[in-house]
Amino acid sequence: MRKYILAIDQGTTGTTAIIFDHQGRPVCRGYQEFTQYYPQPGWVEHDPEEIWSATLNAIQEALYGPIGADEIAAIGITNQRETTVAWNRATHRPEGNAVVWQCRRTAPLCRQLQEEGYADLFHSKTGLVLDPYFSGTKMAWLLANRPGLREKAEKGEICFGTIDSWLIWCLTGGRRHVTDYTNASRTLLYNIFRLEWDQELLEILDIPAQVLPEVLPSCGLFGVTHGLRCLPDGIPIYGVAGDQQAALFGQCCFQPGMVKNTYGTGCFVLMNTGSEAIISDQGLLTTIAWGLEPGKAVYALEGSVFIAGAVVQWLRDELRILEDAAQSEALAAGVPDTAGVYLVPAFVGLGTPYWDPYARGVIVGLTRGVGRKHLVRAALESIAYQSRDVLLAMQKDAGIPIPILRVDGGASVNNFLMQFQADIMNLVVERPRVTETTAMGAAFLAGLGCGLWSESTIAEIWEKDSSFKPSMDDEQRQELCRGWQRAVERSLNWIEH
Repeated sequence: MRKYILAIDQGTTGTTAIIFDHQGRPVCRGYQEFTQYYPQPGWVEHDPEEIWSATLNAIQEALYGPIGADEIAAIGITNQRETTVAWNRATHRPEGNAVVWQCRRTAPLCRQLQEEGYADLFHSKTGLVLDPYFSGTKMAWLLANRPGLREKAEKGEICFGTIDSWLIWCLTGGRRHVTDYTNASRTLLYNIFRLEWDQELLEILDIPAQVLPEVLPSCGLFGVTHGLRCLPDGIPIYGVAGDQQAALFGQCCFQPGMVKNTYGTGCFVLMNTGSEAIISDQGLLTTIAWGLEPGKAVYALEGSVFIAGAVVQWLRDELRILEDAAQSEALAAGVPDTAGVYLVPAFVGLGTPYWDPYARGVIVGLTRGVGRKHLVRAALESIAYQSRDVLLAMQKDAGIPIPILRVDGGASVNNFLMQFQADIMNLVVERPRVTETTAMGAAFLAGLGCGLWSESTIAEIWEKDSSFKPSMDDEQRQELCRGWQRAVERSLNWIEH
């Protein structure tokens, strides 16, 4: 009997494949990292073929366990959202590297569009801001700068998509060029109210509509496997969602007002706002949370922190003051404070609520007594401070307090960080038993699609592992946050443009 769900979690630095049983428990896992390319300062790229190879290897590793490929009932996919890839319909080969969501190369184009008065138009239709983060300006840049790409695109020879579209194309042997509501809503090209590609926005960015994928609900039939060595033909792909929306679903935030924060490479806070799409006054994004049937969407407010767990990777890989990320917790807890140091990790600009692509990272407050432990602690605290900026903006937009924050992602296992988050925001932080909720959300969507679970069954599967309650007094909290704001001010608009 086919009673297992294969979830593919294609992230920024690696791909994870997890097999979940019918009780929602992860039973087998595979993982493989892939290369990050930095061709110029502020530019970030991935090799789509390496991503596909890493995905296959992760699936094969997961299948080395006791679960056979013939026991997989359905596949769910969750992915790094705004990363943009172009490939050739005939050859099935990518047209160069993918442009990663972190990439800042389209900052001049975004600035030009703002100066031409288009910011409100894009915001009113897509719920997004004109920032290099999103896919639409990446597509425009590729069409303008990759030799011969525009000519091929206008002839209908090219497919564009986010990474979910690329993986579905590969999994189905090139038979399906599709995406879902959540990924489409991150492109700057999709009208989130009418649930369709917006012709006016396509014309402004000079993107031919024929390059774009068909958009389906997040819980729909996206295709079936074909021509793979590791999986038999005919396994349905039933659930697809961008990583942060998948995490919201995996955290069972099904009621309006429920909030989750995912601590991954970046940090992403989402609040379910139900059938109401709240247009933000505080620099938040309005986005589609998911859609379970055609023509109907659940909406969310979102705040995006570009560098979260990546700051710990930076300490490990570039400064080499950590051997592995797990060391950071003990080192941070080894000092009572940061000795006045603040680290603002604006390596690729700042997201919500600042939206400054010209900001850059700073370390302030250094004195002769500052050491390795203080710097590590400042890096971890920066993740919580950035999340606090987002949560405060979210409270203002929604008009309701946030008493509980559900957390997940790799850095959520860091108890120091979770306690500091509870303290600096003065709320309760809840961590689930399964912290890989992006994969779980994709599995839940696929399980709904194939009939393995119902929405009520899914809500019963979610289990709390730990709670972190605030213990910091208000005076200390306010003093620390004032220092953070002063540090942020020094990072803003650093690059002269």
